[in-house]
Amino acid sequence: MKKGEASAPALTKGKEPFSVRMQRTGKIIWKNKAVYLMLLPVIIYYILFHYKPMYGIIIAFQDFNPRRGVAGSDWVGFRHFIDFFTGDYFGRLLLNTLRLSFATLIFGFPIPIILALLINELRSKKFSKIVQSITYMPHFVSMVVLCAMIRQFVGANGFITNFMTMFGYEGGSMLTKSQYWIPIYVLSNIWQGAGWGSIVYLAALTGIDSELYDAAKVDGANRWKQTLHVTIPCILPTIIIMLIMRVGQIMGVGYEKTILLYDGAIYDVADIISTYVYRRGLLDRQYSFSTAVGLFNSVVNFILVIIANRISKKTTETSLW
Repeated sequence: MKKGEASAPALTKGKEPFSVRMQRTGKIIWKNKAVYLMLLPVIIYYILFHYKPMYGIIIAFQDFNPRRGVAGSDWVGFRHFIDFFTGDYFGRLLLNTLRLSFATLIFGFPIPIILALLINELRSKKFSKIVQSITYMPHFVSMVVLCAMIRQFVGANGFITNFMTMFGYEGGSMLTKSQYWIPIYVLSNIWQGAGWGSIVYLAALTGIDSELYDAAKVDGANRWKQTLHVTIPCILPTIIIMLIMRVGQIMGVGYEKTILLYDGAIYDVADIISTYVYRRGLLDRQYSFSTAVGLFNSVVNFILVIIANRISKKTTETSLW
C-alpha cells in the first residue's frame, strides 16, 4: 500500500451520501423497533394535542369569526393585546395572578420536599406506606368534589369556621372575606398536592448511596447532620429542576379551582388572568381576545423558564438543558 492511501478513508469520513445515512438510521430504528413502537403513541399525542393546536394562535391577531374560519377572518394585528394591556382590569389581574402564584410557590413548594424527608426517616416500612397512601388520596379527588368540601369546611357553619371563631373570627363564610382567599387557596393546594408531589423526591432519595451515610456516621454525624450534609445535597439537583419547572407556571394559575371557589364579593383579590380569559373567551365568546391573553401568559412563562434555567446553570451547574 502506498503512502497516503491509508489516510484517504479518513478524509472522506462524515461525507457519506444522505441515502447511506438514512439507511443506517433505518437499521437502528428497526433494531430497536420495540422501543420506538412504545414511543409512537406519545409522539402522536403531542403532535395532535400540543403542536397541531398551535395553529390556532393565529386568531390572537385576527377578529375571529367562527362562521368565516381562521382563513377568512379579518387581520387586526396587535389590537387585542393593546386592549388587554390598556384595559381597566390588567393591573388587578396581573397583581392577583402574581400574588397567588408566589404565595403558592413560597409556601407550597417546600412542603413535598419536607414530607419526603420525613417519610424517608420513618423506620417502619408499613407505617411509611400508610402515611404515603393517606397523603396521596386528596390528589385523586375530583376538583369539583374537592372544592365542594372546601366550601363546606369554610362555610358559615363549617368546622374550620367554627374553630376560627375561638380565635376572634367574626363568623360567616370565609370565602366571602378577601383576606382569607389566598390562605384558603394555598393551604388547600398543599393538602391536595403535597403527597403526590413528594413522589419525585422519594424516588430521588432511594438513589442515594448508603455508603455516604455510613461515612457520615463514622465522622460522628447524627440524623440531623446526615440530612443536612448528605440527603439534601444529593437531592438538590432534583429540587432545582422541579423549581425551574414551577417557575415556568407562575403566570399559569389554573382557572378551575378559582372559579369553583370564588364569588363576586372577593373579585378584587381572586380574579386572575386565567379566569378572565375564561369569562371573555367562553362566556362572552370573544375568542380572539382570550387567545391573545392566553398567548401573553404563555410567552411570559416561557421567558421565565429560560431565565430560571440560565440562572441555575450559572450558579449550580444544574439545568433543564
